[in-house]
Amino acid sequence: MTEEQRRGGTREKIQAVALELFAEQGYEKTALREIAERLGVTKAALYYHFRTKDDIVASLFADYNDKIEAIIEWARDQELTLEIRKEIIRRYAALLAESGTAMMQFVQGNQAAVRDLKDSDKLFERFKAVTHLLVDHDAPLTAQIKAGMAMPMLHVGNYAPLELVATQQERHAATLEVVLQLLDDAAGDTG
Repeated sequence: MTEEQRRGGTREKIQAVALELFAEQGYEKTALREIAERLGVTKAALYYHFRTKDDIVASLFADYNDKIEAIIEWARDQELTLEIRKEIIRRYAALLAESGTAMMQFVQGNQAAVRDLKDSDKLFERFKAVTHLLVDHDAPLTAQIKAGMAMPMLHVGNYAPLELVATQQERHAATLEVVLQLLDDAAGDTG
């Protein structure tokens, strides 16, 4: 393993532990010392990667934005058929399943910290860009609205405080099924 891979792995561990603590305790109530303790490292070792909590959060958003941007770039090279739009949703849903739960819990529980983050508006812009790719702007208005609801529905289905008897994995799969059906409905909508 190279030094760069080791540092990258450490960086990801720090991000994961910090996100976990931020979700548990809140951003304001979490100290760098607690992150270092949970990781089993010194505060100085933590400083090697991140000087502040804001640096950790900024890195989380930057990484998440990069992953969304990769989906957007892939989609821009495609003819936007129904199947490609569904694949966009599948890729975004996989991103949510991979790292989105902790991230969304953080965003929901720490809105002041997110609002104060220098580049937080980039995440919203990425959501808008993905939504734009999902909508056939030549379709009837009802079809455009249905397709435009796909992104928010992924979030609602996965993270809204609904009392459901399901594991997170089951909830994720069911939400994806509903959203894909919404895209089918939009494609079949004649207004």
